[in-house]
Amino acid sequence: MKETLSRSLSWLDQRFTPLARHLPESLKAPLRRLVRGDAAAPVRATPPVSRLHTRPVPDPLNMTTAGNEALSAATGAATAAADEAQSAEYAERVRREREIFADQVDINILPKIFHYWSHTYLRPKLEEFGCANPDEFFADALQAAVQDAQARPARFVSMGAGNCDTEVRVAQILAARGVRDFVLECVDINPLMLERGVALARETGLSEQIVPLLGDFNAWQAPRRYDAVMANQSLHHVLKLEHLFAAIEDCLQPQGRFVISDMIGRNGHQRWPEALAVVREFWAELPRHYRYHRQLDQQWDEFVDFDCSGEGFEGIRAQDILPLLIERFDFERFFAFANVIDPFIDRGFGGHFDADSPRDRDLVDRIHARDEAGLLAGTLKPTHAMAVLRRRPYAGPTQIWRHLTPQHCLRVPD
Repeated sequence: MKETLSRSLSWLDQRFTPLARHLPESLKAPLRRLVRGDAAAPVRATPPVSRLHTRPVPDPLNMTTAGNEALSAATGAATAAADEAQSAEYAERVRREREIFADQVDINILPKIFHYWSHTYLRPKLEEFGCANPDEFFADALQAAVQDAQARPARFVSMGAGNCDTEVRVAQILAARGVRDFVLECVDINPLMLERGVALARETGLSEQIVPLLGDFNAWQAPRRYDAVMANQSLHHVLKLEHLFAAIEDCLQPQGRFVISDMIGRNGHQRWPEALAVVREFWAELPRHYRYHRQLDQQWDEFVDFDCSGEGFEGIRAQDILPLLIERFDFERFFAFANVIDPFIDRGFGGHFDADSPRDRDLVDRIHARDEAGLLAGTLKPTHAMAVLRRRPYAGPTQIWRHLTPQHCLRVPD
């Protein structure tokens, strides 16, 4: 028995000692006593129930009862410690996420050069879908859902609504079309932003339609069925995408719609290698003062492939959004666009460009042309997507731009 237990504890030492170095001090001592076989100080850990405690544990070493109990206690302690560490990391990310957005009264402010690009190149494509901007894209889908609701009021929910500004604008579009028989719940984790949403709904006379609700979409469970779920630039902040997409699928009415506008590029809004090479090629053309990152207060003489997911949840699983949508939903509409143009027209560097300057517009035009050629050829993959998704099976037509199907736009990690 002693020999068997000794072999068991030796195996345990090899497997768990490296992990133990990162455990809190409250767990290190009992694990040391366990591994050293200190009978005078027995392990009394009573870890919480976990998956490891609800399944039979294989016995590859033919352990005795004492050996199994020792391994189970250590495994439970290590699992509890890992869960505790994950919970602490998640709580810190939530705190940082709230802090980042607490003072952002208008998160939609973009440089003038962005509006030059979007009006010149993005709007004509959206007009092929019958809308002029993302707000109308959302409104069209929600209006169709209202019509499908027939004689009852329609119920919608928006995930990660922030200040509820997009939701209020969409509700205003619907109201202008004579559509008022709906309620749009706005879920967000940031109470300060939701307070601004309450005020905005009141100011615009939409308090009956817009209902801000505090909640975490990583743990969201639908309280009712919905005719449509919308997510505007929020899915790239979701850690538990599988959970959220399953919850959305379950809560949709049979004819319900899931409407999104989001980032689908590499995690942390980094560039895939093939796109990074093109960005750096054009980066060399920029005047030096154009390479100063206004948000980070840093000079980037060489383009830095910055990972935004280090704090908060920015781009935390962006590259998983499209594959998981394809896996779970069917597409009624899908429009994907842009890649290497992003850093040149976004908040970090776009403010350096003069939208009235022929030289600056020419550079943006050339970057866009290179971008679009790569997207059409499939050598570059889009970083943005707008879509209307349906529960399966959906037998209707799918509207796309050119040949850019969801499958065409997938970028499989190397």
